[in-house]
Amino acid sequence: MSADRGCVLDASALLAFLHGEKGGADVERCLEGAVLSAVNWSEVLQKSLARGVETEGLREDLEALGTSIDSFTVEDAETAARLWVSTRPFGLSIGDRACLALALRLGLPALTADRSWKDLRVGAKIKLVR
Repeated sequence: MSADRGCVLDASALLAFLHGEKGGADVERCLEGAVLSAVNWSEVLQKSLARGVETEGLREDLEALGTSIDSFTVEDAETAARLWVSTRPFGLSIGDRACLALALRLGLPALTADRSWKDLRVGAKIKLVR
């Protein structure tokens, strides 16, 4: 894992980078020292495979860029469950809440491409890439 962590990536942010979508360049600048929950990593792989993208070696490529994948802990699971109440009106998935739980645990901002997060008030700083 990278010693110098800067943000927690939501799956939508990493997908924006990987698929050359709007906001992807902003994500690219944050990859060195970024952290991704294992739950969000699963989501990135699933959505990439659904698009027909080859994912072999992708984790190693991300790690070479300085991005680490962190386990979804029991603490994260409990935090994500508690976040359901305050995030329900915004329609956040378990993956979204896993990202926020990791951001809260590490004390880092969450980076997302999901505009529905812009009005969230959950105790973690949220940065939108689009």
